[in-house]
Amino acid sequence: MKYSFRTLTAIAISTALILSGCQTATNQQEKVASSIADKQSTDFSISYQKYTLDNGLEVILHQDKSDPIVAMATLFHVGSSREKPGKTGFAHFFEHMAFNNSENVPIGANRKMIGEWGGTRNGGTWNDGTIYYEVVPKDAFEKLLWIDSDRMGYMINTVTEDALEREKQVVKNEKRQRVDNRPYGHTGSVISSHLYPKDHPYNWPVIGSLEDLQNATLADVKEFYAQYYSPSNATLVIAGDIDFAETKALVQKWFGEIKKGAEVPTLEPMPITLDKTVSLFHQDNFAKLPELRLTFPTVEQYHKDSYALAALAEILSQGKRAPLYKVLVEEKKLAPSVGAYTRSRELAGSFTIRVRANAGIDLDTVKSAIDQALAKFEQEGFSDKDLERIKARQETAFYNGVSSVLNKAFSLANYNEYAGSPDFLSQDIEAIKAVTRQDILDAYQHYVKSKNFVMTSFVPKGRLELAVKGAKDAGVMEEKIVQGAEKEIVLNDQENFPRTPTSFDRSEPKLGAEPLLSPPKVWDSKLSNGLRVLGIEQSELPLVQFTFRIEGGHYLDDPKKSGTAYLLAELMMEGTKNKTAEQLEDAIGLLGAGISVTAGDEEIVIGANTLTRNYDQTLTLVKEILLEPRFDEVEFNRLKKRLLTGLKQREGDARSIASIVGKKLLYGENHILAIPVTGTVETVSAITLDDLRDFYKANISPSVSAVHVAGDVKQEEVISSLKALEKSWQFKKVKQPSYQAKANDGKSQLYFIDVPNAKQSVIIGGQLTFPGADDDYNNLIYANDRLGAGSSARLFQLLRIQKGYTYGASSRILRREAMSALLAQTSVRANVTKESLDLLSNEFEKYRSTFTKQDFDTTKNIVLKRQTRQFETLDSLLRVLTNISRYDLPLDFLQQEQVELMSLSITDFHKTIEQYINPDKMDYLIVGDAKTQLLRLKDLGFGEPVQLDIHGNPINN
Repeated sequence: MKYSFRTLTAIAISTALILSGCQTATNQQEKVASSIADKQSTDFSISYQKYTLDNGLEVILHQDKSDPIVAMATLFHVGSSREKPGKTGFAHFFEHMAFNNSENVPIGANRKMIGEWGGTRNGGTWNDGTIYYEVVPKDAFEKLLWIDSDRMGYMINTVTEDALEREKQVVKNEKRQRVDNRPYGHTGSVISSHLYPKDHPYNWPVIGSLEDLQNATLADVKEFYAQYYSPSNATLVIAGDIDFAETKALVQKWFGEIKKGAEVPTLEPMPITLDKTVSLFHQDNFAKLPELRLTFPTVEQYHKDSYALAALAEILSQGKRAPLYKVLVEEKKLAPSVGAYTRSRELAGSFTIRVRANAGIDLDTVKSAIDQALAKFEQEGFSDKDLERIKARQETAFYNGVSSVLNKAFSLANYNEYAGSPDFLSQDIEAIKAVTRQDILDAYQHYVKSKNFVMTSFVPKGRLELAVKGAKDAGVMEEKIVQGAEKEIVLNDQENFPRTPTSFDRSEPKLGAEPLLSPPKVWDSKLSNGLRVLGIEQSELPLVQFTFRIEGGHYLDDPKKSGTAYLLAELMMEGTKNKTAEQLEDAIGLLGAGISVTAGDEEIVIGANTLTRNYDQTLTLVKEILLEPRFDEVEFNRLKKRLLTGLKQREGDARSIASIVGKKLLYGENHILAIPVTGTVETVSAITLDDLRDFYKANISPSVSAVHVAGDVKQEEVISSLKALEKSWQFKKVKQPSYQAKANDGKSQLYFIDVPNAKQSVIIGGQLTFPGADDDYNNLIYANDRLGAGSSARLFQLLRIQKGYTYGASSRILRREAMSALLAQTSVRANVTKESLDLLSNEFEKYRSTFTKQDFDTTKNIVLKRQTRQFETLDSLLRVLTNISRYDLPLDFLQQEQVELMSLSITDFHKTIEQYINPDKMDYLIVGDAKTQLLRLKDLGFGEPVQLDIHGNPINN
């Protein structure tokens, strides 16, 4: 999996491990890294112990006994920056290879076993590093040590030519899914190849070129492994419910005798400058809107100017006063939104301005408007309030960033590896706080004003006239998919490889003692206006998150004006009776809070995230948003136009097309859930501001609402803060419409949507099940687990691990109060579309007859152990509360579900599978290239495929 480094830091990365290239550390040295926020909250710290094994492996331990889980990660200081031209993509490719098997861990065990222990696992590669991480119930901790140590020290002997060739197909599928088959997917590689010189380590994309990947040999892989995958080039971070002494002994046992490996030289920063501005274009097969990016070279991470550049990006693009927004969105109406961001990495950095314009807009006009916006910034500058707002947001973001044991661990690892010590945490925060107005102005002058840049014009295919005049063809190489080009590879698990002698038996260890699960205590109350309030107190961090969930949402839309609830939710954030949109934005920003209003199929949710000390003020703003919407006509027109532009862009994304049309086929065109929450171009065009007012007046009521609160606030404080709503928000009944879902005729049907030249085919299968509150919901969740829930399940194991046809495959339950559904989905290499659908449908055919006692036992273990990871963050606690109110569950439903699960028999599972995972009721949809694939599908037993357009309407041939 390919990540940017900043993306990794934002992910709830299960554990954290950061590989170390720097350093020396004294054995058994204990340190404490303290986070310094502002004067009002400086009492938070992350404690850790750090030491080094004799083979050079740096180990960081963090103890957190709040949940019975352990997070572990291994991060190697090897990313794409360590590769050579002509041998690109090796770091990312090796990440894939390292998940397969090792001398003492069987093929597929890594992806399969961890899920079966109730855990989760993944990995990521970026320019400067590669990380492997897992989170499991604490009883499986030693098993993780077994897997990760075997990967580090005993993997390379098991790599064969067949394994190499099969994994090449998986990586190619990932590239097709993330790059080749997506709008604007090639933008990053076009920019990097022209921003950096050919010999610069950031010149090529992390995933590399397909040509280099295809030419990779077994000798190449072994050489790369020998050079970079050693303990002395890695940091191991273990965080969670651990005992320090026991953990150190286990780490020594499993990792201690691995050989140290070669010394890896440190790379110094390599910032660059451009001699001239470079302008490039690409006609994008999947893009429906023209996009312009300007990318300027800057500095590496932790450089003093990197902090000012981050603030500059926010000031230029975020908020109603931001000059880019003011000129391009508000005044000239060229785009629905704008963005600016900085990306500082280990060796160099960049600053980017991005505008995805409205349909048909000439990008020369966009470039001129950007110049005007920057001139406006130079003349008018920014206010102290803007800088204060940024710093307030950053404090809240810091606490959210360490809200899980996983992210705490990753923060420690990050600073240890890339800044030289976990203690750099406090320096990083101080550097953010220290940014001044002059720093920001200086950064603009030094890196942006009158500086050269790389400019990319990505335009819809056939609309070259929209590109900036004088731009040169970017020369994007498009892969050609040829039927039968790849040979079928079947991996075997025979142990015909040399074994490395070890001092002890490295067979799989046993599970430890069963973890004790302690679900959080839920409190429940009700106001006199009918508003239900539920909460969980959790005081580890000075944060509070809460939601107002209002039943209805899109389900209450007039079908002919679908998108009304969505636009209402958007408009509620654009000012109140007494505050303009800009004033509301300032009020939220100065608190460092986050407030959002979103609409879903069956609800509108107002959500907030704030520091504890700002809870009352944040709630006051939420109540103002809820009770006193502004209904500003100018903002309504802007939002409506933005939505219409987004709907246009969605027409070029195969996965979006599949998802939207799939629901239409599932529910039937007369059901409201057959229409997306955002509506269609036709329905949104019909919506007026009065429609939003009418929807608000009829449907926003405490009688269909519930408040959920999690975090550092007590029940009595919450109830007191909400008491005024008993008078200000009056009870009223809300009329609920009734829809009849499409009847299933008991015969599978295959549908096909043509996306010419698609490199992948998206396959979706689905059938309706029952209303979301049905007693059988949990039973179906359990029954589906071994079919498609994660990488240890059958669909993933078959289509990715065994066949290498896809990057991922899964099935899940789409839970909706009105009617739920079973859905399966995968994106496969175009030339194996027929074979993939055959395998997928066959799994559904045989699932009941092949569901064994072992599957039954495994499912029980997974479901029970998985709950150990469900209460760690405030987000996860809010999900618990939402399920209680939405589906009318008892407060102790988690404990009751455990008892219910243990009482089920394998016969119960078979009955559920027979009733709800019915192959005769599965309809399938394929979105792909009809020219090469449609004819091949006719002999699969589904009859003649029904051809649809991208909106799901039948095509008459």
